[in-house]
Amino acid sequence: MSAPFRDQAIHALQDEQLRENFRGAMDFLQGKRKAVFSDTIELENLRQQGHQIKAEALANLPELLEQLDSQCSKNGIQVHWAETPEQACEIIHGIIEQNNGKLAVKGKSMVSEEIGLNHYLEARGIECLESDMGEYIVQLAQETPSHIIMPAIHKSKSQIATLFNATIPDTPYTENVDELIGTGRRILREKFQKADIGISGVNFAVAETGTLCLVENEGNGRMCTTVPPVHIAITGIEKVIPRLSDLPPLLSLLTRSATGQLITTYFNLISSPRKPDEKDGPEAVHLVLLDNGRSRMYQHPELRETLRCIRCGACMNHCPVYTRIGGHAYGTVYPGPIGQVVMPQINGLDQQGEMTEGCSLNGACGEVCPVEIPLPDLIRKLREERVQPQPAESPVNGAGSHRTRVEATAWRFWRWVYQHPELYRIVTWWATRLGSMLPNRLGPWTRTRVKPVIARQSLHEIMRERSNQPD
Repeated sequence: MSAPFRDQAIHALQDEQLRENFRGAMDFLQGKRKAVFSDTIELENLRQQGHQIKAEALANLPELLEQLDSQCSKNGIQVHWAETPEQACEIIHGIIEQNNGKLAVKGKSMVSEEIGLNHYLEARGIECLESDMGEYIVQLAQETPSHIIMPAIHKSKSQIATLFNATIPDTPYTENVDELIGTGRRILREKFQKADIGISGVNFAVAETGTLCLVENEGNGRMCTTVPPVHIAITGIEKVIPRLSDLPPLLSLLTRSATGQLITTYFNLISSPRKPDEKDGPEAVHLVLLDNGRSRMYQHPELRETLRCIRCGACMNHCPVYTRIGGHAYGTVYPGPIGQVVMPQINGLDQQGEMTEGCSLNGACGEVCPVEIPLPDLIRKLREERVQPQPAESPVNGAGSHRTRVEATAWRFWRWVYQHPELYRIVTWWATRLGSMLPNRLGPWTRTRVKPVIARQSLHEIMRERSNQPD
């Protein structure tokens, strides 16, 4: 575990308010998910359906992306391709400049967080205001989201009241939730009316019809995509699905897994800009498709499973590590189990591979994943890739970066001993007799554990004595 991650995790564990906030929120979300998935047979059927749809989409990803591009273009949606975050930001900035935009309102989009869009636009004199209430709160606090579905879940009611009182002029301190929400809505509604550009994410992009699907509960997503004259949608290339008929099971899995809802309050299907006979909607719609390492993930036969994710956050809600340290301790856009798989592949195992060690491999994330991503297996695979002896043969960025000659030699020696029974007996005999000579400090092992006590006899010796068999 890297020093910053470890230090941040330790700091988070010492914050009782933070732990209380996350414990309460995760218990609440787990309970809601359990209530809407009370029929376990239906749940397993849905999971298998979701798995098959996303597996088919991955198997045909290049063709589906081409089909999506073609259908969107026929519908009047302008499609842009970005290989890197910098390219995506440049494309979006270029569209805003072409339309003389100065104010953008943004619906919830983790991909926009991934590319650092807000800071990029602000540095160029364009105000980019978050319109999702949770995102608005973390933007006011100059923080980053701590959860991919509920960005401000780390904050209590009193902390939000203090924040509003300190940062919004003429706002009295109140812990009345309705009044707090009303304050945020009043400010955001004014911005919606003045905004030149609306920016949103995409939950699913349907290749068959060129339709962009967006689900939300606050109505801000619909305002972002209909009120400003220009709408820019940004998404990762893995969000494409083959057919419109694939949406119902995926949406059912997404909303139930994310917030324990049978369906969200708003369900948007965007297939074109406003037509001449329509009264509302944007005059232009742009779709930015982001790669940012996803093609590299696609090349790995096992790690490509990462691209099945529908970003519901259920893995985080059930992760005992995430529940205790929260999202900010990871220091990455995507925290929790899915973050431990996604971020090291995007930024490289040499930069963020240590995240994979912040996992107890208890398996809860894999058990609740609505599209059956084997997250514990992927985390284990990434740990393996970190010590990969032939990194040139791996498509994973930073493979082999954690391999050390001492550790590799130790494991080769152990394999050699293990292959020779006589040698194994000699080594274990000496190890049991000299075990008491182990130093008290054994590096990372004794950082959080006591020194292991070596048995005075090996198991083989004990069993031989019990059975009175000659040595």
